[in-house]
Amino acid sequence: MLLPAKSEVARQLRHYRAWERSMLASPTDVTVRTTFEDSGYTLCVLMGKRCAREAADAAERYLRTNLVTHAQEQPERFTPSGHKAPSGAV
Repeated sequence: MLLPAKSEVARQLRHYRAWERSMLASPTDVTVRTTFEDSGYTLCVLMGKRCAREAADAAERYLRTNLVTHAQEQPERFTPSGHKAPSGAV
């Protein structure tokens, strides 16, 4: 399983949190909201999640853990036929 560099995850999480604060302070500012949503999307792609909130939670967990712990926390994935998917497969 390929994992992103922790330094990049930390940087993107800081970026997301900063824009989250800005968006909460100025919810009607279209530029702020768009940039916040873009930062959430980037975090989703980086962490392999569909929701920015889930991606932020996953990033925080990833930054607190080591490689072995993170791999053990990942749910097993199965193919539509019910067989276990190969490592790294979706």
